Amino acid sequence: MNRQQLFNLIQKKQSFLCVGLDTDINKIPKHLLENDDPLFEFNKGIIDVTHEYAVAFKPNLAFYESLGENGWKSLRKTVEYIRSITGDIFIIADAKRGDIGNTSAMYAKTFFETMDFDAITLAPYMGLDTVSPFLAYKDKWSIILALTSNKSASDFQYLKNENTGDRLFESVLKTSQNWGSVNQLMYVVGATKAEALKEIRKIVPDHFLLVPGVGAQGGSLKEVAEYGMNDHCGLLVNSSRGIIYASADEDFKVKAKEKAKEMQVEMATYLN
Repeated sequence: MNRQQLFNLIQKKQSFLCVGLDTDINKIPKHLLENDDPLFEFNKGIIDVTHEYAVAFKPNLAFYESLGENGWKSLRKTVEYIRSITGDIFIIADAKRGDIGNTSAMYAKTFFETMDFDAITLAPYMGLDTVSPFLAYKDKWSIILALTSNKSASDFQYLKNENTGDRLFESVLKTSQNWGSVNQLMYVVGATKAEALKEIRKIVPDHFLLVPGVGAQGGSLKEVAEYGMNDHCGLLVNSSRGIIYASADEDFKVKAKEKAKEMQVEMATYLN
């Protein structure tokens, strides 16, 4: 999916919602554990009731990899199911890979060819070599970690370069723009850093930003839209726990739909 197609999808659905499929086998409703593949059954239920309000889904790979072969099967089935029910949805592999050379090339093949994801999250610590194999794929996206919401983000991300005066996350934004175009690169910026979006938009005015942390983590959708939106919207706002775990009972689909619709309705007001 290219940049214009993604923007068209946002306009069509009046939404920039990304639903995070951080599917924890210990948190899904107990009645689903009777199924042969409880992770997939849970994901299927969430996808069924939220896809009309969302423009993207983002499986977090840790929750699947932790279950070994069965987890990978659940992940593959999830991606295939999303593709089967809608032809216009953006699927992100929240993998946070960050290696180089042949290893990076194999990761790119895994997620863009074997698994058919549209995008992958990447840690840029090792530089261009980390990202370049992913950029070789047409209409696929590399989503680079820039400024995250976790408490220890300040350990490195705010360190200042004495020569340039840039903080590390600013250096990541400035340098990585030379690696690819606005049609290939996005950036992760945590919703709890909403005011920093003003400064980030000065550096990357036209790029899409993937913004996690709205909902259960306390980020404000209103502030994210106020500080982060550009003339192509330029935002994919992720909510995981706030939607998929809105209920731990048999009404989990009903509650997830309510939460997704609630966010979409609010997003529509900002888009208009």
